[in-house]
Amino acid sequence: MTEATKKKHVARELNDFYHLPDPGEQIVQVLRGCGNNLHEVRTCNGEQYLVSMPTKFRRSVWIKRGDYLIVTPIEEGNKVRAEIHSILLKDHIRYLKQQNKW
Repeated sequence: MTEATKKKHVARELNDFYHLPDPGEQIVQVLRGCGNNLHEVRTCNGEQYLVSMPTKFRRSVWIKRGDYLIVTPIEEGNKVRAEIHSILLKDHIRYLKQQNKW
């Protein structure tokens, strides 16, 4: 698959697929980008830690301060404690509020 095709599929997945968080997943807010595809996030409890961006999002999606993410915890990390599962856009947030998951 070419690079453009990959970007197209990732963008389509982000825009069209509304993902409800599973019981093990969390909704977090991005505080800052730390480099090397790591981002510092804050949970609703005020806890701060690093999350990693999976390969499929690299070079095709930009994450900014204030964006919301759904993350999946990983066991082996001390500093990096989760991996990004989904990026929430305004429509996704609106859908989560309608489903009482926000």
